[in-house]
Amino acid sequence: MEALIIIIFILGYLAITLEHNLKLDKLIPALGMMAILWAIVAFGIDDFINWFDSAGHQLIEGFASFTSEEKHHLLEETLLHHLGKTAEILFFLLGAMTIVEIIDYFDGFATFKNYIKTKNKKKLLWIFASLAFILSAIIDNLTATIVLITILQKIINDKNTRLWFASLIIIAANAGGAWSPIGDVTTTMLWIGKKVTSAKLIEYLIIPSILCVVVPVLIASFMKPFKGNIEIDSVDDQDSNNKSKHGATMLYLGLLAIIFVPIFKTVTHLPPYVGMMLSLAVVGIFAEIYSRSEFNISHIVDIDGDDSQGFHSPVHKSLSKIEMPSVLFFFGILMAVAALESLGMLFIGAEHLKTIIPNTDVVIMLLGIGSAVVDNVPLVAASMGMFQEPIDSHLWHFVAYSAGTGGSMLIIGSAAGVVAMGMEKINFFWYFKNIAWLAAVGFVVGALAFMFLRNF
Repeated sequence: MEALIIIIFILGYLAITLEHNLKLDKLIPALGMMAILWAIVAFGIDDFINWFDSAGHQLIEGFASFTSEEKHHLLEETLLHHLGKTAEILFFLLGAMTIVEIIDYFDGFATFKNYIKTKNKKKLLWIFASLAFILSAIIDNLTATIVLITILQKIINDKNTRLWFASLIIIAANAGGAWSPIGDVTTTMLWIGKKVTSAKLIEYLIIPSILCVVVPVLIASFMKPFKGNIEIDSVDDQDSNNKSKHGATMLYLGLLAIIFVPIFKTVTHLPPYVGMMLSLAVVGIFAEIYSRSEFNISHIVDIDGDDSQGFHSPVHKSLSKIEMPSVLFFFGILMAVAALESLGMLFIGAEHLKTIIPNTDVVIMLLGIGSAVVDNVPLVAASMGMFQEPIDSHLWHFVAYSAGTGGSMLIIGSAAGVVAMGMEKINFFWYFKNIAWLAAVGFVVGALAFMFLRNF
């Protein structure tokens, strides 16, 4: 039975990895794999001899001697536990995504374009890399990449030049997301899963993450594609007319609301999604007020309940643009890995792995390299079940760094890379030839810096 579960997980994993070749959205194999794995666990629970207590982080002694009724009761409790932990992550992401969409509703991200005045390619590279690094730590690396490439397309006309800029944005965004608890799905998982705290994550990873982006950008700044100047297009009148007068205000309000979440968690000790819902409520109030003032309406709905003025709630509009396929994918993959964890497979696998490769640093760096090939979400989810180190152990910080930055080595290795690939039609082999080595150098330098700094 265990062999069948492993085979199904591998097949599902392959289908997720090869989604572009199969032309099948990765949420489909993720959800299918999750449901099938738990169904097999339910049907064969009487035959399993191990069960992992996720709350206690240990194998349950004497599970094989439990009655069938006791085993099924334990299964229901375990499933509910994992559902609750997964829901914490998903509702946190939904809140963050909605705030970002509200900012975009008011065209708030266009504010960044006003700060870019230089025509020098080298200076532009550092500006975009810095923006990507900082912005990804606040609104996550995927969203930061989308925002900056959109701005890039309005500034640089030459396609080849944009490819180089977009590629360095990927590296910077992934590095920026690694040191923030809200910068990447994997760091959010570790944070909500009580593997790391905000303060220690920032303390231990800020310098390695900075080096991970500074070294590649410094090398690239001396390369031919970043020499000379570009022609910057001026903002046309139509864009200026369509621009919301509250764009900048909503941008700063939204970013501050997201930054407030870790502070709220520290003060109240409540799960992060509670703080995110509060931030969303505050941003939503201002969005409704500003939206109505722009429409110049004192009443929105007539006595029949019709929207006579054509007014649309910015919150409703933003919720309709949420990328639900990504949310469902996270749900499927996290619950699928939870099935393996519940049977003790990850715990036992970790013990064997430690025997084969006793150096944990090597294991985690291999995880980082692996995240360039396959999605880093299941890799981190698996590591959370494999290792039992306490909160803020250096192992968890290294996992956050490796999984977050290792994906930059291939264009398909991170969500930021995949979205950039779609927006700019970046060729896989072009990226591998020109950018992979830069990302690898940054990854290794940052990893070595982490190993050195953790001793102090």
